[in-house]
Amino acid sequence: MFGVVGCILCVVGSVGIVLHAPKEREINSVGEIWHFATQPGFIVYSCVAVVGALFLIFWAVKRSGHRKMLVYIAICSLMGSLTVISVKAVAIALKLSFSESNQFIYVQTWFFIFVVIICCLVQLNYLNKALDSFNTAVVSPVYYVMFTILTILANMIMYKDWVSQSATQIATQLCGFVTIVAGTFLLHKTNTSSTDRHAESAPTPPPPPPPPDQICVQG
Repeated sequence: MFGVVGCILCVVGSVGIVLHAPKEREINSVGEIWHFATQPGFIVYSCVAVVGALFLIFWAVKRSGHRKMLVYIAICSLMGSLTVISVKAVAIALKLSFSESNQFIYVQTWFFIFVVIICCLVQLNYLNKALDSFNTAVVSPVYYVMFTILTILANMIMYKDWVSQSATQIATQLCGFVTIVAGTFLLHKTNTSSTDRHAESAPTPPPPPPPPDQICVQG
């Protein structure tokens, strides 16, 4: 029952966010995305994300990465928010190159491709470490929530979509996001409880046989 309720909450929250999402800006060139990406607000966010990820990689991972799941997930989420922005730029470059003008003659396009490659490699590396060290039923919902929060934050800072929205739309999107978090939490609890029940119901393995010398003495 909790699993069904969790799925319904995730669907309702997602629908609420989509219905009240701001209208996407029409981008006609990679130069326009580069203009948004070089605004002071997004430059500050990008620097904070990169410095935070480097701090976690070179300091926090060695000290507590094997004990604290959030270290790995924070690295993946910070890099993931930059990946989403760069992937959108590369996708627009491909679309415009096939329809109107070649966008791969610009340095900005190759810069976004470079960012996508680096960020994806870092994400894959530390996400695999998180999945190897911790339970998948715990890693997946936490990563989903943190990645979504940082991605929404990066898009709000870069495109300033919140400026054109009313207070009601912003509040509705926040409520939808909280609903998704609640649904994800219920799914996580359901998976954890199911895993615990399977572990309790598993048959106890038979004790190992005694060593040969003990058999001889008893004989």
